[in-house]
Amino acid sequence: MSRAPQFDAVIHAPGRLQICAMLSAADEAEFATLREALQVSDSVLSKHLKQLEEAGYVASRKAAAHGRQRTWLSLTGQGGKAFAAHVAELNRLATLTGV
Repeated sequence: MSRAPQFDAVIHAPGRLQICAMLSAADEAEFATLREALQVSDSVLSKHLKQLEEAGYVASRKAAAHGRQRTWLSLTGQGGKAFAAHVAELNRLATLTGV
């Protein structure tokens, strides 16, 4: 059963919307990759990720790579559904504009 289009205030903030879009296109992404793509500081990205994790939309895992600890992030099933519903609602709203 598909989720009805629904505006999601947690996802809607520009940074979190970009994070969800990037994660929806990949199995997972490294913290540094997201930070560079969004052009934000570690603290700003961490704040966005915390809100997404608290909502159950993003999961993180830590793994060593090249001698350093790395953080990898992915959308959860719930996060993928919420993002798809949010995008569907934005598309629905866009059709009302007549542009």
